[in-house]
Amino acid sequence: MTGNTSTHKLRRNLAAATVAALPLLAMAPSAAAIPQESATAEKTLTCRTDTDGYWGHAHCTNNGNVVRGFRASVVCGGWPDATGAWRTLNPGQSGLSSARCFGGTGVGSVTWEEG
Repeated sequence: MTGNTSTHKLRRNLAAATVAALPLLAMAPSAAAIPQESATAEKTLTCRTDTDGYWGHAHCTNNGNVVRGFRASVVCGGWPDATGAWRTLNPGQSGLSSARCFGGTGVGSVTWEEG
């Protein structure tokens, strides 16, 4: 066997990481693509989420009396998660934030963050 020890360790670690990721790759992007709508005590916006497979969207309305910011937060199957651009909503205003999974199996779920 030729090659140095660090190369063999790297290959072994890469193989282990690939095997560990296989269950994530088996998830279908449409499995969690059911639109969601909610408003909780922590989240003062009323938001609806959806996906078309590789894009996740958060459609929010500010029903409160203060300015609020939000962004989409997307979990990507077998790929790094993504977040959309922050959007600022005045009272009574609606807006959209979107994020894209650039690989893997696409969108696993979509939610939003307020700030």
